[in-house]
Amino acid sequence: MKTKLAQRVLALSPSPTLAITAKAKELQSQGHDIIGLGAGEPDYNTPEHILEAAKKSMDEGHTKYTPSAGLPDLKKAIAEKFAKDQGINYALNEIIVGNGAKHILYTLFQVLLDKGDEVIIPAPYWVSYTEQVKLADGQPVIIECKEDSQFKISPEQLESSITNRTKAVILNSPGNPTGMVYSREELKALGEICLKHNILIVSDEIYEKLVYGEVKHVSIAQISPELKEQTIVVNGVSKSHSMTGWRIGYAAGKKEIIEAMTNLASHSTSNPTTTSQYATIEAYRGTQEPVEEMKRAFESRLEAIFPKLVSIPGFSCIRPQGAFYLFPNVQKAVEACGFKDADEFSEALLEEAKVAVVPGSGFGAMENIRLSYATSLENLEEAVGRIHRFVEERTKK
Repeated sequence: MKTKLAQRVLALSPSPTLAITAKAKELQSQGHDIIGLGAGEPDYNTPEHILEAAKKSMDEGHTKYTPSAGLPDLKKAIAEKFAKDQGINYALNEIIVGNGAKHILYTLFQVLLDKGDEVIIPAPYWVSYTEQVKLADGQPVIIECKEDSQFKISPEQLESSITNRTKAVILNSPGNPTGMVYSREELKALGEICLKHNILIVSDEIYEKLVYGEVKHVSIAQISPELKEQTIVVNGVSKSHSMTGWRIGYAAGKKEIIEAMTNLASHSTSNPTTTSQYATIEAYRGTQEPVEEMKRAFESRLEAIFPKLVSIPGFSCIRPQGAFYLFPNVQKAVEACGFKDADEFSEALLEEAKVAVVPGSGFGAMENIRLSYATSLENLEEAVGRIHRFVEERTKK
């Protein structure tokens, strides 16, 4: 007898980043020379002092359950980080640690949304925002943000999208997939509208440490006490400390929301992985030089590869200010090469040029593709060269 699955999962869209990675690995296993630019994680190993702290914690017998919201000492380390980096103070009961920032966001939407509640999501967006809102019976309200506004939502767009069902707005800065960073002034203007309408701000700051040039990361929660009260900050060590597989993320905000998230976590995951929590304490309290080294490497790769990317016929791209992605508009190249859309273009790139990129459709941007520069400069130059040749050969046909 066929099992009938729940409607909530039948309505889900698969993750395009995971799908392209799986297809690339399948071709690699068949002996193809695939260069993968789909990765959403640093190509560096976790720093040595963090590895040593994890080993030490296991040797000392720290292998048992912890409180559902995380070790008190880890929450203290997170509070110290907020005080040092943003100048804002959180009590321990205003912080929850979870199994990655993705799990934190999932838990947040589960405790926040009732059926039909709306969450405003600027597009391009990270692929899981919309699906997680839908899993909580919420309604994603997608606001298209164009390249001429640096892919950022304007105060006018935000205000015109608010209804009596609006519960929250998601702000992601630095952003995935665009690499754009909101300024203090931009955040303040958006925050004033959220305060006016009592809209919760979900501020995803997972790429906080990866900003380039003169650009500075600002958390909307640090702008004023009122905005701190109105904001749930989501962060983690996956991108900043190259700890994607350790699965540690956290949220800071109103204690009532954090308490509800903690109660839910106690019935779903019990607690974040104990060893990973001890590793994260060291990540925040130990030397930050590996973080700076990785950031410098990403910025150097960006400097080298950006001019080559925008020289590809039919490609245009806003220079990213943070994270480690390039998000070019390839519509002219798609049309010149005779493809239907960027999805078809991306599939042909993988099969013919042996370069894996992520089509922008999964991010709510049909004319774009995402390339990660979290790989070696040698790989990047070879991959962009292959894409360039692919486009030129196709347009000659």
